[in-house]
Amino acid sequence: MLADGKRLLLAALLCAPIVARAQLTADYYRIETVPVPEGIVLEVGGLAFMPGGTLAVATRRGEVWLVDNPAMQGGAAHFRRFAHGLHEALGLAYHSGALFAVQRGELTRLADLDGDGIADRYTTVYSWPLEGNYHEYSYGPLLRGDGSMVVALNLAWIGFGASLSPWRGWMLSIAPDGTMTPIATGMRSPAGMGTTMDGALFYAENQGDWVGSGYITHVEEGDFVGNPAGLRWTSDPAASLSLRVEDVPDTGAPMFEVAKDIPSLKPPAVWIPHGILGISTSDIVPDSTGGLFGPFSGQLFVGDQGHSKITRVFLEKVKGVYQGAAFPFVEGFASGVLRLAWARDGSLFVGMTNRGWASTGKAPFGLQRLVWTGKVPFEVKEVRAMPDGFELVFTKAVSPAAAASPATYAVESFTYKYHSTYGSPPIRQMAHAIRAIQVSEDAMRVRIAIDELREGYVYQISLAGLRDASHAPLMSDVAYYTLNRIPDGSRLPANPTPLVRTVGSPEEEAAKSANAPPAAWDGAVDATLTVGTRPNLLFDVELLTITAGARVALTFNNDDDMLHNLVVTSPGQADDIALQAMQLGLSGHAMAYVPKDDDVLFHTALLEPGTSETIYFRAPARRGDYVFVCTFPGHAQTMRGILRVM
Repeated sequence: MLADGKRLLLAALLCAPIVARAQLTADYYRIETVPVPEGIVLEVGGLAFMPGGTLAVATRRGEVWLVDNPAMQGGAAHFRRFAHGLHEALGLAYHSGALFAVQRGELTRLADLDGDGIADRYTTVYSWPLEGNYHEYSYGPLLRGDGSMVVALNLAWIGFGASLSPWRGWMLSIAPDGTMTPIATGMRSPAGMGTTMDGALFYAENQGDWVGSGYITHVEEGDFVGNPAGLRWTSDPAASLSLRVEDVPDTGAPMFEVAKDIPSLKPPAVWIPHGILGISTSDIVPDSTGGLFGPFSGQLFVGDQGHSKITRVFLEKVKGVYQGAAFPFVEGFASGVLRLAWARDGSLFVGMTNRGWASTGKAPFGLQRLVWTGKVPFEVKEVRAMPDGFELVFTKAVSPAAAASPATYAVESFTYKYHSTYGSPPIRQMAHAIRAIQVSEDAMRVRIAIDELREGYVYQISLAGLRDASHAPLMSDVAYYTLNRIPDGSRLPANPTPLVRTVGSPEEEAAKSANAPPAAWDGAVDATLTVGTRPNLLFDVELLTITAGARVALTFNNDDDMLHNLVVTSPGQADDIALQAMQLGLSGHAMAYVPKDDDVLFHTALLEPGTSETIYFRAPARRGDYVFVCTFPGHAQTMRGILRVM
């Protein structure tokens, strides 16, 4: 065990990078909270600005609120209820004098006919069947330039993703006259949709079966984007593709390899590494502010519900295929980030909820706005693929000495399994040597050549040692580039030997779980304990009681629809262990998100949905309350209980 002084020092060291980064980010982007009046449960499902600057907010409770003066210019924001009685509205759009909301089972037009500020006509534009499964969420609408609206339908969950009724797992286009056209399928949990500035359609996916990690994918008519459940309906004459469920192999080979044999399968444009940049990808908005939000015009901003953060994405097209880089941007929102919307002043409104979907932001719901302070941060603005590596474009001139040093850079590539199992660890990891570096004359660009490029892989590009001309650090010192195509062109002259090589092998999982009783026990145990799960990221047991020194068999049943573990910690150390787990990065999955720490006493493996594990251990000799917790990133806030040693 660590002494109290060492433990406090460790906690300070672990928290320091997060606090320092939050303080640095706040110099450039400020989070402001819009107070929600008492009695209003604003579990935000949709945001849409109306003419005049009023913000419409749809809620998971089935209401639509109008917020006047949401930016609180010269006074407080004012809330008034516009509509109610909807079924979990998870999207909202304004078009031609009316609001359009997506309920669980339909796209609905909400109109105020008499001008009193209250909707008095609810019109079904298009409806779809429901089986009543809790996981049948419906998202949208996304308004397109031709007046059509796009909706996306979540799969049900029955121990795996299932399309129990027509068009579940599909993206649908609905014309102004109510005509529906199925665009594409393969969606599992498409919580967000958005377009680039030139109108290209993207959707955001969440980790699950057939989805190794969250990502954003470019969607065109006839695409199959990954989860085969929706292929059940391709025999319908309206379907835009003919691929069948049985045509999709379940081998665990990476998606880009499987796509070579399935032309309609479209791999992600940009992977959002799970547990690193988030755990539950949500809304997508392009920076359409014309510079009012900083130096990232035209780039995408992607929310994350579980980590209460926003990721920035730079896209480029290489050989006709979208790819690009994801960067950490702003974290620390009050609740789970689900919806994003631009105000006329260039600020970004953030709608939040976490009921049933635990988040690092502890508030149950909220409405905040992100405001650029006017200061330009030192950031990697763009990462562009080169024939032999990458070109980094910066918002400010770099220090030529730091930029020219190979010690500044660390590059590692990896990918994910494509299989019916829930999620995937990073696989086929490779550390890359830096072969050459070229700094532009104006010090605004740096090109790095590495020893090997692999199509279909994600490249972690770390720049911890880089400084600008004034020796200030980057606001975010890592980028994750998804390389779908390697461009043609000239290569940098390479050094005869590698300049630097990173260490890419993950740490082995700490061995503090035993799957069989010790031989000395002769098969006997003193206490048999069982823990399961409940909805809303909870264990089904809050308190377990055992005797000090007892021989214990503890079974953890993961009855949930996502990955979980169970970790028993020293008294008072659960939060510290959970924080360390979040910082494991690419090593997290291989370590079951269990840090190597003396305050981790016992733990299970990281369990797939519908699986269980029994571990055997001798109870601590010291009496007290030992917290057991799920350390999968984002779960520890709510998923915990007490093992009381008497």
